[in-house]
Amino acid sequence: MNPKTPEAVADGEKTTDSTTGKATAGTDRVTAENPEQQDQDETGPGAGAPDDRTADTDADDTAADDPDDADDTDEETSGRLAAASAAVVSAGLGVVALTGAWSGRVAAERETLIGQIKTSSGGSAAQQINEIYGDAWHATALVNGLFGLLALLVGTYVLVRPAFGAPARQPQAGWVRAVARGGIALGALGVLISVAMYFDLIVALPTTAG
Repeated sequence: MNPKTPEAVADGEKTTDSTTGKATAGTDRVTAENPEQQDQDETGPGAGAPDDRTADTDADDTAADDPDDADDTDEETSGRLAAASAAVVSAGLGVVALTGAWSGRVAAERETLIGQIKTSSGGSAAQQINEIYGDAWHATALVNGLFGLLALLVGTYVLVRPAFGAPARQPQAGWVRAVARGGIALGALGVLISVAMYFDLIVALPTTAG
């Protein structure tokens, strides 16, 4: 009986090796037929988690950037509204420079009163004309010229503002530039007329004989 035992043991090992080889071969065939299953087994069940977390992080970053874009849009809109308002103000100042304002009348009346006080105790006709009418005329021209100068400055600011600072996403509206140019033209004309009035180039003061 003993001499046969090694043979039995050897046969058992052979049988076990044969069974193991068959199982391994079967597993290899299953793996070859299903490569996706092999990838899943190698990487593990949580392999897709980092990609999901990356996608979530990108979404959070995009959502975080949206408020900044909204703030930039609001700031740009406010800038366009300010430019449009300034253009209208420039045109209005130019009109005032040509037609006159209540401040010019007040300044003229003040100069007239001062001239009357100075000449109340007597004075020549030329002095009375200069003190009562000439100074009032010059005060009106000076006030109108200041309005014209303001119209020039504001209109120029509206036109040159887009050239400075960060570039805007949308160009300046055409009507804003047109109104600003109109304000500049009216302001320049008002300054020109005021200078001519101040130096008595358009209408000279009356003179007395002798």
